[in-house]
Amino acid sequence: MASLHDKPSEENGKPNEEDKKNLWAQILNEVQKHGKPKLSPNKQILVLGDNESGKTTMVAKLQGIENSSKGSGLEYAFIDVRDDYRDDHTRLSVWVLDGDPAHVDLLRFALNEETFQDTLVILTVAMTTPWGILEQLQHWASVLADHLDKLKLDVDVRQSRRQHMVKIWQEYVEPGDELDPASPMKRSSRNLGDEEDEFNGSPLPEGTLTNNLGLDIVVVVTKTDYIQNLEKEQDYRDEHLDFMQQWIRRFCLQYGAALFYTSAKEDKNCDLLYKYLTHRIYGFPFHTPALVVEKDAVFIPAGWDNVKKISILYENMHSCKPDDYYRDVIVQPVTRKTVNRETEVLAEDEQAFLTRQQQISFGGGPPAMARLGDTPTRPPLTGIQGSPRKLDGSKVVSSPGGEGVLASFFNSLLHKKTGSPGGVVPGKPSGSESLTDKVSMRSDAAAELDRLARGGEETCTGQRQFKRSGLQRDGLLNQ
Repeated sequence: MASLHDKPSEENGKPNEEDKKNLWAQILNEVQKHGKPKLSPNKQILVLGDNESGKTTMVAKLQGIENSSKGSGLEYAFIDVRDDYRDDHTRLSVWVLDGDPAHVDLLRFALNEETFQDTLVILTVAMTTPWGILEQLQHWASVLADHLDKLKLDVDVRQSRRQHMVKIWQEYVEPGDELDPASPMKRSSRNLGDEEDEFNGSPLPEGTLTNNLGLDIVVVVTKTDYIQNLEKEQDYRDEHLDFMQQWIRRFCLQYGAALFYTSAKEDKNCDLLYKYLTHRIYGFPFHTPALVVEKDAVFIPAGWDNVKKISILYENMHSCKPDDYYRDVIVQPVTRKTVNRETEVLAEDEQAFLTRQQQISFGGGPPAMARLGDTPTRPPLTGIQGSPRKLDGSKVVSSPGGEGVLASFFNSLLHKKTGSPGGVVPGKPSGSESLTDKVSMRSDAAAELDRLARGGEETCTGQRQFKRSGLQRDGLLNQ
């Protein structure tokens, strides 16, 4: 390469510029080849689980925010990831699928042929419904497997991912053992290039990766603070919790998944979950060993567990066996729904209803204090149907059109329908005078009806007759 002080460069500046470009291009190529790789912007997390399983709250914790808003369908969020060692940062995409089965078809937008190799899946279940944990895990694992079968994935790509999952389990080293050359977990293949690594031929532990989907999977049990309520209200004991844990761990073993017990309320294992996810996705350092002592903060990394370690939980089971049906031991409590009995409504007597409506219609409107929903100020009529009822004519307001006469007329009709025609009020005169008043009253009523039918001029005949016969109204009401 020509020097910057050579004579040709002094005479002509063009070769000098080309030399500079070539020099910088060479430096950039060497940095890209031998330097630390940048964080991939294509990595993503897919969160699956039933509704109310804590998916949104968990994502908010991973984002480092307090307030979370729930959506529907397929939600998108992102997590800011920073690598201080490489002085680099990127956004980790997060897709959250609604728990409604109707939205399963939306999976194709988050997990497809292009994103398959860059996706980590989180299956969430909640401790608030422990009886449904195993069933929900199996359901979403089945949904995930069915979706992958529908994708047009390259056979070699999927097989490569399955071998990658097997390799994670074969090469797992407990944090701290990697510094001990005599550790039986030490793998000599870790010193070789990733592409040239060959499997050492050691078989996987029993029951491990029997359902290898080729995806990194993490099972997260949320709301573990609810264990206290289960112990107090539903008499859960340690053997119930151990029974649940051994079933969950056996499921994780089949799919090669890691396991986390988290509580956003008490902030348990939330930060640890973030560190583990960045470790699995970007290869960040991670030095936390498995945690199985605290019943509400369990952590089991992928590659650590096996059937022998799970069998330790069997020692605490006295009233149940490890292979018992899950729902036979973790029984869903019977919830009794409070039935709100409706207040019995008694139908109003027909004659009383008609009488009140007749008084409102011909009395110039409803009573003074009557409002919608209020009871009339007039005392209700008493007695059974068919018995005589007395309507005080003094409370019937005469209108300018003479409707008071009609009110008296209808009162007499009601009396004739329900009472005896020969009734006489004690202490009141009877005979020809009473008969005359009655005939006169009917004549006036007929004239008033005729006037209303013709739509003629307003008349006061009914009013005068009503005033003239006021002294005998009690007798008329009982005729």
